[in-house]
Amino acid sequence: MKTYSARPHEIERVWFVADASEMPMGRLASRVATVLRGKHKAMFTPHMDTGDHVVIINASNLVLTGAKASDKIYERYSGYTGGRYTRTAAEQHEIDPTEMIRKAVKGMLPKNSLGRQMIRKLKIYAGTEHPHGAQKPQPLTF
Repeated sequence: MKTYSARPHEIERVWFVADASEMPMGRLASRVATVLRGKHKAMFTPHMDTGDHVVIINASNLVLTGAKASDKIYERYSGYTGGRYTRTAAEQHEIDPTEMIRKAVKGMLPKNSLGRQMIRKLKIYAGTEHPHGAQKPQPLTF
């Protein structure tokens, strides 16, 4: 039995839409990362991007379980002395809830050029409307 390795012309990309309302962030992010990476397909090849496109809607209705709203910290650093900025998850959710999901999913993807290629297939919207209706996205089940 030979090992199967996917070829670029064999990869067929499908569009999925996931509803983030009333869904814990970690469960949503892990399922989306699996689909972006292509691990849900039989033709998964670790060194290639065999994943599909994912559109996440209702990011503003995301649920944080436990005390994560007050305990989870989002940090960024400008590179200058005293340039470290921190926000709690509740503050970040008010400012930009889409960035919370993007960071959660990005942390579950490979940390190389392949991961950067995969994260480009993720589209996140705070409301229910999205401009990807022409791609006929299928609902992503959990």
